[in-house]
Amino acid sequence: MKRIHLLLLLPLLLLTVAFRQVPLVDPPPIQAPPGMHEAQVENVVMEALTGRGWAIARHMPGEIDATYARRDFSVTIAVHYDRHQVQINYLNSSNLKYEVKNGQRWIHTNYPSWIQNLVTDINNRFAMSH
Repeated sequence: MKRIHLLLLLPLLLLTVAFRQVPLVDPPPIQAPPGMHEAQVENVVMEALTGRGWAIARHMPGEIDATYARRDFSVTIAVHYDRHQVQINYLNSSNLKYEVKNGQRWIHTNYPSWIQNLVTDINNRFAMSH
């Protein structure tokens, strides 16, 4: 009897997991410590990205585009930086349930934690550098 209940509930559980989305909000700018040079900020960003498994897709002064790809999904972000701050912005994704509903961007529930990990790593590296 328990197996029958489990089999009946399984499709419902799969449906609720399949549609898990949260609002996509880019994090606020991360302030660099006073006195840092742009090259130092760039190194901090590069270390944080590569340390979390992000691949550098494009690199130019003041901007690094990075992609995080696993199994059947990927996401690309733009990291804008100067000697004062770092700003992380969503660019695009594949198979992460990204959509815009009524002007609000939505994405898979894991995305914010990946970005928060980057923010934390950048802040920690800034703290260690000064």
